[in-house]
Amino acid sequence: MFKNTAAFSGFSVDDIQKAKEFYGGILGLDQSDSNGILTLHLAGGGKIVIYPKPNHVPATFTILNFPVPRIEEAVKALKARGVRFEAYTEGPLKTDDSGIAHGTGGPLIAWFKDPAGNFLSVLEEPPLSK
Repeated sequence: MFKNTAAFSGFSVDDIQKAKEFYGGILGLDQSDSNGILTLHLAGGGKIVIYPKPNHVPATFTILNFPVPRIEEAVKALKARGVRFEAYTEGPLKTDDSGIAHGTGGPLIAWFKDPAGNFLSVLEEPPLSK
């Protein structure tokens, strides 16, 4: 039924202007807005809608992942732009001094929050084998 629809995801924030500044200015994503709703335009034609919600409660899980070829470079660049990474001291999510988790059983990953407190991540995708 929905196989050929252009589905998209969305999430809330408490301040749409701060979201515009963060997602466009800090993360460098293309965006547009209409009627107070922000749309992020992702590589490959995908999109995500961000809407203001007065009683917003931040997501307690990762709502958006950004795959990169080299996580150390991405973390360093984001820190230079003022992004603070989450630090975990125990278990498989334990992070190193840069904020990167190595023991998740999956890709190298580092978590950070948007201005509304929603969790995002940057993760290292292994190169495609030829």
